[in-house]
Amino acid sequence: MSIWIIAIIAMLCWSGSDIFSKIGSNQEDKYSHYKVGIAVGLIMGIHALYSITIGGVPFSFSDIITYLPASFFYILSMVIGYIGLRYIELSISSPICNGSGAVTALLCMLTFGVTFNPENEGNEVFLNTPIIIGIVLIVVGIIALGLVDNLEDPELRIKRQQTANRKYSKSILAILLPVLYCILDSCGTYVDTLIADNYLAGVEASGLYAPSVDLELLTGDILNTAYEFTWFFIAIIFAIYVFGIKKEKLAPKNDAPKLIGGIFETVGQVFYMMVVVAGSVPGLVIISAYCAVSLVWGRIFLKEKLSWKHYLVLAAIFAGILILGYFDV
Repeated sequence: MSIWIIAIIAMLCWSGSDIFSKIGSNQEDKYSHYKVGIAVGLIMGIHALYSITIGGVPFSFSDIITYLPASFFYILSMVIGYIGLRYIELSISSPICNGSGAVTALLCMLTFGVTFNPENEGNEVFLNTPIIIGIVLIVVGIIALGLVDNLEDPELRIKRQQTANRKYSKSILAILLPVLYCILDSCGTYVDTLIADNYLAGVEASGLYAPSVDLELLTGDILNTAYEFTWFFIAIIFAIYVFGIKKEKLAPKNDAPKLIGGIFETVGQVFYMMVVVAGSVPGLVIISAYCAVSLVWGRIFLKEKLSWKHYLVLAAIFAGILILGYFDV
């Protein structure tokens, strides 16, 4: 299968996860983020079991501990993102969340230093003018988006939301939650890189695999399975809390979209890993565009309508994301 097709599938799946998770996030249901997490963890757990049984991934439960620091940041960021879906339009939250590449780049620069060497040898971060522009566009865009949303005239907000399926009031929390997601997700990516490099080095040194085995792909499969099992265990805890302690009942009409969102999230993750392992920069750029597709879904299915100022700032953020995606940050 072409890497372009794989990237497009990942992009569509993650944007599909966005829209279905949003549909399943009832503004009046204070447990909706737990329920979305249960759905995501359930599907990921099923895929993890498939990976180690039928897929033949040589997995050990100690790998869960090894990958736990990255899983912690990823899962916490996603849960916070699911909470945020109750307070703000998907068209605004998704681009903010997807700006984590800029924060990851900043973390790497602070840790490894910066080089202007085009070969990007060693652990130094390759920095050039386009990457600086991309980071600035995202960071300034997120700040500007917060200002635009919170300084918007209340009457204009009400008028703008008249045709939408949901109404949102002005709230600092509405912007802060996606920003917090962005920061935590970038921390996850940063830690993920460190863990993956060390794990790959250990696999190579073990000498257990034939030269024909793609060790990078194998490492990606093992760590992804560890991540999925961690999500599954978290989902069990959430289920005990929501359905056991709080005695919540399943509502098929409201909860079915959460399950569909979980399926899209898991499938998107699998195809994303294929692109990462292939090292396809164009593929990563395509996937990074999923927030733009989420914006389209929000406009079509949720009737979300933003002001021209929102769209102008979102265009700047989206441009920054594409720039970082192209340069493989």
